[in-house]
Amino acid sequence: MTEVRIAAIVEGHGESEAVPILIRRIAQMIDPGFVPKVLSPLRVPASRLLKEGEIERSVDLAARKLQGRGGILIIVDCDWENGCPAEDGPVFLKRAIATRNDLPIAVILAKREFEAWFLAAAESLRNKFGLPGDLESPAYPESIRGAKEWLTDKMPSSRAYAEATDQPAFTAIFDINSARRADSFDKCYRDIRSMLEQLRQFETI
Repeated sequence: MTEVRIAAIVEGHGESEAVPILIRRIAQMIDPGFVPKVLSPLRVPASRLLKEGEIERSVDLAARKLQGRGGILIIVDCDWENGCPAEDGPVFLKRAIATRNDLPIAVILAKREFEAWFLAAAESLRNKFGLPGDLESPAYPESIRGAKEWLTDKMPSSRAYAEATDQPAFTAIFDINSARRADSFDKCYRDIRSMLEQLRQFETI
């Protein structure tokens, strides 16, 4: 079997470590022995991707890293003014596909922040990273402005949420199924799983 390859486009240092972890965890939910190769992610601020030609440039670069074989995943926070994943995501995807329609591409916009997904699965983080044993998820996790600050507020006074280290660490253990109650994460899960299954089937033909 030829390896399944994914090139991700993300925003920050935390996502560059966390997204490959998330992809591999979802792959293991498909098959415990399934280990896709996730190339070193490209880091591009969402504010840049909003500009004309920038998604196109990033997708083309990701495709060249894949050498024409694999899938491209764009995953960024939708936290800009009047941003809406349901409206902006399809626009991003249309631009990306127009650039490289020969490769599977998925665009995932986290509503407000990636960390909102941790809030949706907060109970699975109890007693981890200084978080309390009675931690409860807010009723509407994606409505929280400042998910990072919400996590910091639950931590000891000597400890603050640190994106570069905590984002990948939380991603490695948060409950994926619980997090799916957040709409943008449910889409994230479904898109990643669909891409992995599509690539896996293609590579085994």
